[in-house]
Amino acid sequence: MLMYDVLILGTPTYGEGVLPGLSTGNATESWEEFLPTLVGQDFSGKKVAIYGLGNQKSYPNEFVDAMFYLYEQFEHCNATLIGEWTTDGYDFKTSKAVVDEQFVGLVLDQENQKDLTPARLNAWLTMLAKMWDD
Repeated sequence: MLMYDVLILGTPTYGEGVLPGLSTGNATESWEEFLPTLVGQDFSGKKVAIYGLGNQKSYPNEFVDAMFYLYEQFEHCNATLIGEWTTDGYDFKTSKAVVDEQFVGLVLDQENQKDLTPARLNAWLTMLAKMWDD
């Protein structure tokens, strides 16, 4: 990962706010096992954008929480985090992925707002393209 200047990383949130991994029933390792391997890595000068998948109706109290774990780890690794996203248009109670009143990245709810995904994705990618040049 360190050979790239810009990373776009995504994760679903499993169940009650956890990362995918072996403990969630995945057949192979995923973020749960990989994030600890980043401890001590230096991502200074690297830009990281995060997107997440979640279900705001079934899990309104931990909506897209897993995004926060990616955000937190890359922040500890000195990455420049880009691509914050508005909470407007979502109906949830709480989320660890909300920092300074914005999501830490793009949020997609394919179960309840699938029709909004193309416009959200296009707007986010357009915004990111401008940030990459900064």
